Amino acid sequence: MTGALFTLTFAVAAPFWALMVLLPHWSWTARIIRSPLIVLPGLVIYAMLVIPALGDVLPAVLSPTLGGVRDLLGSTDGAAAAWAHLIAFDLFVGRWAWLDSRERGVPALLMAPVLVLTILLGPLGLAAYLGVRTRWVRPAAVPARVPQRLG
Repeated sequence: MTGALFTLTFAVAAPFWALMVLLPHWSWTARIIRSPLIVLPGLVIYAMLVIPALGDVLPAVLSPTLGGVRDLLGSTDGAAAAWAHLIAFDLFVGRWAWLDSRERGVPALLMAPVLVLTILLGPLGLAAYLGVRTRWVRPAAVPARVPQRLG
């Protein structure tokens, strides 16, 4: 089952990446990507891998040592759980960068390689986007409307 969950992990995230990279201007892309629930399938897979192994996982994360983490990640279950963790977090970061880039008007052709870098090497993709976004200023915030009084 671990092997199947490992394979499924990227498969459930790939459609969202494809929308952001290949169809950034399609109206449905924005509707879908705005939902933080797009990371839910990866989180469910992560939970399915980690919860049964909490007895092994908790000691490694509560009092981490290089050897303990190496041993945890060196197991089939640990590697699959780490993969699900990476995929879910990378998708969340990619989602944030894509939404932020739309607000700032960053060209989609510039965002595509940044998103691919985020898919492949998460933190480097985040660093690239943090550099890119400094060139595009977010539009001035629209003033909040004063709430109406009901009484």
